[in-house]
Amino acid sequence: MRKLMILVIVAAMFVIMVTACSDVEKKDKLKVGFVYVSPVADAGYSYAQDQGRIAIDKLPYVETSFVESVAEGTDSERVVLNFARKGYDVIFGTSFGYMDPMVKVSKEFPNVAFMHCSGFKTTPNMSNYFGRMYQARYLTGMVAGMMTKDNVIGYVAAFPIPEVIRGINAFALGAQAVNPKATVRVVWTKTWYNPGLEKDAAISLLDMGADVIAQHQDSPGPQEAAQERGKYSIGYNSDMSKLAPKSHLTSAVWNWAPLFTNVVEQVRDGVWQGNESLWWGMDQGVVDISPFSSMVPKEVQDKVLAAKKEIKAGNNAIFVGPIKDQAGKVVVPAGQTMEDGKLLGMSWFVEGVVGNTE
Repeated sequence: MRKLMILVIVAAMFVIMVTACSDVEKKDKLKVGFVYVSPVADAGYSYAQDQGRIAIDKLPYVETSFVESVAEGTDSERVVLNFARKGYDVIFGTSFGYMDPMVKVSKEFPNVAFMHCSGFKTTPNMSNYFGRMYQARYLTGMVAGMMTKDNVIGYVAAFPIPEVIRGINAFALGAQAVNPKATVRVVWTKTWYNPGLEKDAAISLLDMGADVIAQHQDSPGPQEAAQERGKYSIGYNSDMSKLAPKSHLTSAVWNWAPLFTNVVEQVRDGVWQGNESLWWGMDQGVVDISPFSSMVPKEVQDKVLAAKKEIKAGNNAIFVGPIKDQAGKVVVPAGQTMEDGKLLGMSWFVEGVVGNTE
């Protein structure tokens, strides 16, 4: 009798599982919208995101559209709301300042999948996504550390938020790993995209003695400034070598295609869920460095590529103690690795970074 009851229960569970699977709604076509904070044609952050859009647009079941140069705040809410009202299945908001507007709109359209880049808030139908760009930053920091002659590296940075601070710290740690005398001087522009201002910020760093310029900005302005002064530069977002061929050493670059493809596949198959945070790294192909310039000596290239191999294999977490802050206080004890939660909330500079976090 007991065996019979067990068989009946198992059979019932199987029927429930099959029924549940058959109820999952699979979509033949997906409309996917993208909202960009800057122009897509300037080799910067939005350009890199748009390359991912172009990749999924080639999928037979995906139709994409985008709106560029959308200011953070109320303007972004209007654009996101417009996509939702037009029946888009997935909406990617690609800038940090789109977070709260997207949270608001997601609650009004529970059947739409919202993907927000670099934030931390989620809803049942809104997830956030980002990449471990600090891994690529570390490698480009190594390049800068070995290429600087004066041990002063300039860094033009957008906003003092954890995403940017974390990248600066990883860059500095990479530089110091190969050149303990290297310092990284930071200038804040308080803008994501302003070519003139970003170029002026780079010039101010060059005036302070920097002989390598790095950036967390969307425009090639800092690259142009370095080239005009006959100094080296490290790009960001995409390969910026064509924009400053006499200056550019390498870039920390994005490849959003794998992550975007994963998201639309899940939405198509009816298995996508909100309330998640995707933070993919070099091992999943989302972040990398661009090809080296011929100005980078082979021994430098070999050392950086060896470090890249270790990062991809999971053997170098980068933020491993001992790590000191600017005041010389040990923040990460020897042998300890910073957890993701602390990395995502990073608000302090490591030793060797010159500048403030305000």
